[in-house]
Amino acid sequence: MLQFRAVCAAFIALLLLGTSASAADPVKIGFITTLSTSGGYLGEDARDGFLLAMAEEGGSSLGGVPVKLLVEDDGLMPAKGKEIADKMVLQDKATLFTGIIYSNVDLAVVPGLLAGGATYVSLNAAPSQLAGKGCNKNYFVVSWMNDNLHEATGQYAQTLGFKKMVLLAPNYPAGKDAINGFKRFYHGTIADEIYTSLDQTDFSAELARVRADQPDAVFEFLPGGLGINFLKQFSQAGLKSKMKLVLSAASLESRIVSATGDDTIGVYGTAHWVQDLPYPANKKFVAGFIAKYHRDPTPYAAMGYDTAHEIASGLRAVGGDLTKADAFRAALKKANFASVRGNFRFGSDQEPIEDWYSTQVVKRGGKNEIVTIGKVARDLGNAYTSLCPL
Repeated sequence: MLQFRAVCAAFIALLLLGTSASAADPVKIGFITTLSTSGGYLGEDARDGFLLAMAEEGGSSLGGVPVKLLVEDDGLMPAKGKEIADKMVLQDKATLFTGIIYSNVDLAVVPGLLAGGATYVSLNAAPSQLAGKGCNKNYFVVSWMNDNLHEATGQYAQTLGFKKMVLLAPNYPAGKDAINGFKRFYHGTIADEIYTSLDQTDFSAELARVRADQPDAVFEFLPGGLGINFLKQFSQAGLKSKMKLVLSAASLESRIVSATGDDTIGVYGTAHWVQDLPYPANKKFVAGFIAKYHRDPTPYAAMGYDTAHEIASGLRAVGGDLTKADAFRAALKKANFASVRGNFRFGSDQEPIEDWYSTQVVKRGGKNEIVTIGKVARDLGNAYTSLCPL
């Protein structure tokens, strides 16, 4: 099997070397994402944020370079994601990729792309397996390293003084990174660690365990429809009045808040991007997104937008010629674009160094909104950087 995979990677690498498009040809960007299942809106928002950045240049270019975005739904199935990636490389001759939301799909797709010489710029999933020793010169993360998203929440829970907590997450790579990241910064008592499934809708058994544990607070990483169902059931079970919730941005974003109503009032949150951040790039993004799509953006939309601008900075530097691989990588590493987050740069491992904020949900004009209330961490990198040989 290893020999077969090595042969495939070698074949793809040879193919990539022969894909020097003429100046008139658009650069093809493979956008593999989740557009169906209960997590489908995450990919939808990421795609729409990316398309908004393209719309700012007329809809078919980035960095002044013609591009063609190849969007396909992985259905939250790793094998399907791998199949799509292979097709985009072999049939569409794509050498630049982004879009993956879920880490189990990411781990099935990205290592093969990198082995074949393609470039992957992550707008969401960034599992620990691809950090540190797993880093790669063609792998860039615009969003967050998985652990960071929850390290900030662990730090906030520590600051809030919670002494005893229960932690919940799906039993897949990002869920394990979530628990590990939270525990890296939270030093109180962990009463229970509960792992759920990615297609779960009923959390009654888990909520019974939470009730029995009697924690001060609960941390959960349940993105998309998982988080919506959990928050509703948590409130219906009467637990909201008995204990606090402290959540990362993946579990407390505008779609979840809209779907759960007042169930999110009083919930503690953390995020690297919030709709009300005062930076000019963010004001432009938020206004543009609402005008184009008639809904509030989520962090997934914000990261799709930032990722498009990051890719644009690289394409601009090489005039769209991806055969200039060293120059393209060097340009990407500079992160020469105005981020919606303000403070953003890459570490030596090409993963983010950025600030993290505390948030809360407030009611304004009859609508629940997430607002920034403070800063949790400044210039947060990741725990694996020193292990990266880049």
